[in-house]
Parts: sequence; structure tokens; C-alpha cells
Amino acid sequence: MERLTLLALSGSLRKHSYNRAAIEALQALSPDHVEIVVAEIKDLPLFNPELEGSHIAPLETLKSQLVKASGLIIASPEYAHGISGPMKNALDWLVSGVEFPGKPIMLINTSPRASHAFESLKEVLTTMSGVLVESACVSIPLLSSGLDKDGILANREIADALRGGLVDFVDQVRKIEVKEGRA
Repeated sequence: MERLTLLALSGSLRKHSYNRAAIEALQALSPDHVEIVVAEIKDLPLFNPELEGSHIAPLETLKSQLVKASGLIIASPEYAHGISGPMKNALDWLVSGVEFPGKPIMLINTSPRASHAFESLKEVLTTMSGVLVESACVSIPLLSSGLDKDGILANREIADALRGGLVDFVDQVRKIEVKEGRA
């Protein structure tokens, strides 16, 4: 089977966040033909439209990774009923580029009771012309669980939810690529 590259973004800057752990677990659960590359958003400057077109190395890296990826996976926390600042900042930098529109997207919500940011994120992503693959979006109960990547992998229910979302996402990405003549 042809190799598929997916880009993953964590909206938390914490080194040991639940969102990062979910992405790391997803990497471990991915089949051999699927590579999940984790992009860093922590070094992006605050969005300023006056800087568009300037050489901003972290932004150029992010855009390059997005171009090479067949799909985007986002795991982001909710802060005060909103999208995390770092995630919103990264999306603001991508909003006017040609790399994002049409990109299939899988969302991971690590706190099912935190639905405000999850719904806001969906709205922002569809406004940016991303293709949200609803059937691949997963909510997993990690908040206050103390689980890291290994704990997630050992938890059959959570690992199965992530794996199921990924399998569906890969299937939908492949269908989109065939439909658009990219496969």
C-alpha cells in the first residue's frame, strides 16, 4: 500500500500534555503505511498580517509540512471555552495560504466535557475551507486521567477509539485523493 503522510498539531505547548500524548499514541497505533509527523507551533510569532510574506522560518516549516501531508490531525485543549491561543495563532497564520484549503482534518478532543472549543475549532476549520472528516473525529476522556502515551496505549477503550478514528480518517483521505486524482 502506498505510504500516506499525515501532519499532527497539538494546541497545547506543554511538553507532557494530554493532547501531545494522544498524538504520540496515535503515532504508535498507526499502520506501517501511515506516517504521522508532529509539527511544532510554539515558535510561531503572534499573528500579524503586516508580516505576511516575510521570512518566518517556523511558519515556512509548518507550511512545507502541510503541503507534504495528505491530511491534518489536530488535538487541542479548551481554554476558557475557547480554542487555545497557540492553536488559533497557528490557524491565523495558515488562513490566507494555499496549503490549507481542501485539506482533510481529523480532530481529537481529549476532554469530552469541553465541547465549546471543539465546536469553535470545527467552525474555524470549515471557514478556512478545511474538509472536516466528522466520522474520524474522536473524543477520549483523558482530562485528569494521568495517562501518558503508554497509559493511553494500555487502555483498550481509548486506544481502540483512536485507532478507529485513524482507520476511518485514512480511508476517507484515500477516497478524497482518488476523487481528486491525486492517488
